Amino acid sequence: MNFRASGSVRLRLALAAAVLVLPPASVTAAAPRAHTVVLDKMKFGPLPAGIRSGDTIIWVNRDMFKHTATARDKSFNLDLPPGTSRKTVIKRAGTIPFYCIYHPGMNGALKVAQ
Repeated sequence: MNFRASGSVRLRLALAAAVLVLPPASVTAAAPRAHTVVLDKMKFGPLPAGIRSGDTIIWVNRDMFKHTATARDKSFNLDLPPGTSRKTVIKRAGTIPFYCIYHPGMNGALKVAQ
């Protein structure tokens, strides 16, 4: 039996072969960024916008008192003596409420995108 493919069948076969040979399109994720939150005058300063999962938060204590940056979900708990800074990498998207263990009135919430 002699099989002869029509033009449209040959075109479909050629396209299918090309798809198999081409490398997959690369998806470039945004590189992780660093954001800073300053603690001063017994409060957390302005919270950064545009935080994404994988970004780093740098907590800087410019106050004369010891503070913490403590996530209510326990995903981070940073001790911040006066004049120090600490870093944490945000590992999940969503809203992450936080507070200072020593001064519970100091609180806020990070809004983290995927």
